[in-house]
Amino acid sequence: MKIKTLFVSAEMAPLAQSGGLGDVVGALPSRLKAQGHDVRVVLPLYKKIKQKYEKKLKFLRWSMIKLGWRTMYSGLLSMKLDGVTIYFIDNDFYFGHDPLYIDYSFDIERFSFFQRAVLEALGEPMDFEPDILHLHDWQTAMIPCLLDAHYRPYGYHQKVRTLLTIHNLKYQGIHGRERIADLMDLPDRYMSEFGVLKDGVPNFMKAGIVYADRVNTVSPNYAAEIMTAYYGEGLEVLLQSQAYKLSGILNGIDEISYNPASDESIARCYDLKTWKEGKAACKNALQKELGLEQTGHQPLAVMISRLVDQKGLDLLLRILDEMLHSGIQVAVLGTGEPYYEQALREIAARNPRRLAVRILFDIDLSRRLYAGGDLFLMPSLFEPCGLSQMIAMRYGTLPVVRETGGLKDTVIPFNPETNEGNGFSFANINAHELLFKVQDAANTYRERPQEWQKLVESAMKGDYSWNRSARDYLDLYRMLIG
Repeated sequence: MKIKTLFVSAEMAPLAQSGGLGDVVGALPSRLKAQGHDVRVVLPLYKKIKQKYEKKLKFLRWSMIKLGWRTMYSGLLSMKLDGVTIYFIDNDFYFGHDPLYIDYSFDIERFSFFQRAVLEALGEPMDFEPDILHLHDWQTAMIPCLLDAHYRPYGYHQKVRTLLTIHNLKYQGIHGRERIADLMDLPDRYMSEFGVLKDGVPNFMKAGIVYADRVNTVSPNYAAEIMTAYYGEGLEVLLQSQAYKLSGILNGIDEISYNPASDESIARCYDLKTWKEGKAACKNALQKELGLEQTGHQPLAVMISRLVDQKGLDLLLRILDEMLHSGIQVAVLGTGEPYYEQALREIAARNPRRLAVRILFDIDLSRRLYAGGDLFLMPSLFEPCGLSQMIAMRYGTLPVVRETGGLKDTVIPFNPETNEGNGFSFANINAHELLFKVQDAANTYRERPQEWQKLVESAMKGDYSWNRSARDYLDLYRMLIG
């Protein structure tokens, strides 16, 4: 049976992206389509998309959307990208800006408009009535409620089922009661604690959890974690009550792009049979590029990350000097909060041959770090899924992670008794647990090369593809439509 699915999202790689959400929406539709299903995507028509693809965009129709006291123009355009039909909602007032996200209050209004415009475009305007609306994060989470309030009572979209994927529960879409009731034109019966309100104020994510037919997260472990107080961001009790429709499906990576056997960005390509020589050449070239001491004996630990507290920067900074002085080189690539950027620069200035810090966004350099590193540091406080640890393992760089979210699902800690595993992990938010685990990994690298070889080969053999995830989503889709 061919399943018709419309992805509704604020991001999609390579058109418009700020994080992992864009990767998922950029990869998953084509994998589902390759398995014989009709999968399409709808996005805001951001300024950067309109400028780059102006000649490819096909105008379909326009309409007027009543939004509070305004009546706003909504254009519907489309184009094909890698065989997938992409629809765009056009409005220059809301989306004619350089950044994807502007101001939190304005973003609430922008994505209120987007959701209402998407629902107005379903069916005849798009010439597409999906079986499933696959919604992503708070920017689309009000759609199940809007369907229930404005369409189904009048006989529209009766058979459409909704799936909400939570990529990061921390961001929920919260604003004032009167404004959201106005923007969404919601009757009073929805403006309650049983509906869209959380602690007296509208919460888009909460509304999605309540009204969607199914809810999933981007890893099985994160689905379990968000039902606890520490990870639940205030929604844990609600999620416990909705546990019957909550599940987790692990994200994947682009194994064609992230392939050390064909990656043109790295010093020498390698595969499972040639990884020792290939990684040694990549490491030597990386050390030279970054100004680190060129040695094969010292393990090189790399980190590619946004420099924010969620990524465990406080843990790393507390023990970084000790790590460096225990004979471990470190290279960090990323941008983020000025405090973390400056702290890393200061430690690097004291240890120029041991620590390299590059405060920038550089895709090619990130690939050279994946290929040239021995260890990959990812001590996140929470991590819904994480892609970097899977990319690192694809390149034979062993992750050192905290046991949370998707990190726990993908990284199997090394067991010296059985010589099994594909990386190293620690349990608690504790800087010295991180240090001791990195030192343990470094000792394995230096003193037990046969064990290290088994770990690297296990990491490189792993299946991190989107094909696996696509099969799991199809199972969930079939469950939804019966």
